[in-house]
Amino acid sequence: MISTTEAKQLLESMTSSASLLRHMRTVQLVMEAYAEKLNENKDEWSVAGLLHDADYEAFPEQHPHVIVDKLRTMGEDKIAHAISAHYTKWNVPYDTTLDKALLACDELTGFIVACCQVRTDGITSLETKSVIKKLKDKGFAAKVDREEVYKGAELFGVALEDHITLIIDVLRKNRAELGI
Repeated sequence: MISTTEAKQLLESMTSSASLLRHMRTVQLVMEAYAEKLNENKDEWSVAGLLHDADYEAFPEQHPHVIVDKLRTMGEDKIAHAISAHYTKWNVPYDTTLDKALLACDELTGFIVACCQVRTDGITSLETKSVIKKLKDKGFAAKVDREEVYKGAELFGVALEDHITLIIDVLRKNRAELGI
């Protein structure tokens, strides 16, 4: 299996944007937390979170096909499939818990980071109810596809409130590293 070190090298070969690198790191941390909670393969889930948007900056029109093809060439079919399915409108089937988790964590984690960025104390006092309220405000973080957030939680089989709480907790524990 691809190591986290190899995954970081692959990521850094395609991505230089600090905000995009932070996004992938936040999703990686949330995926690791879910892997632990669900007794899944933490390394596999970590790499899927870290690499899910690795080709977005360099190959936006081909995303996620470039990273998916690279992973398949490396024999990482399960991670490749999860990455190929992390947006519902791509119409890729959700075969595993990993597939569903990545979908559920990607958009919502990005949204929660956006919530932190407009708060004077970042994530320090962010509450689940505040995130729910912001989700209803279509003008806030308008590029975040709310349908993906709701569908992701539904497919993953988690209550949205519990999902948000877990993500906040993970990000709060890592706030210094993440700058939120």
